[in-house]
Amino acid sequence: MPFSLRLNGKTHQVNAESGTPLLWVIRDELKLTGTKFGCGVASCGVCTVHLDGAPVRSCQTYIDDVDGAEITTIEAMAESDIGAAVQQAWVELDVVQCGYCQSGQIMSAVGLLSENAKPSVQEIDDYMHGNACRCATYQRIRAGIQRAAEILEA
Repeated sequence: MPFSLRLNGKTHQVNAESGTPLLWVIRDELKLTGTKFGCGVASCGVCTVHLDGAPVRSCQTYIDDVDGAEITTIEAMAESDIGAAVQQAWVELDVVQCGYCQSGQIMSAVGLLSENAKPSVQEIDDYMHGNACRCATYQRIRAGIQRAAEILEA
């Protein structure tokens, strides 16, 4: 079934079955592989993308539900000031260990800083709670978010 979706500022025509998770449309149809598959039940955050600026789990967001929405993936995140600051902080602080979860971590971090420019440690932990990191780099992720807030403030 043909669907039209707006992804990273461009309109794409895709053929997908009704009920197909957005994750698989992004990865399989559009060949953007920065958005990863983790658990498939929206528990780990690895598949996080932005839907109209808000972080959502693409494994449980369906192609039928994104008509007219603006979808942003990790591939376009550096185009925003907040996304660029988060990515700069991640590099400065060497946040990444294995890296598998990091696109989802970054997408959620950008969502947090979009809502709250100077989050406390507790606010960071609460917001990022649904993003799993098997390498347990949570302290570095928290520090990266704090550093990105500093970069944005400067």
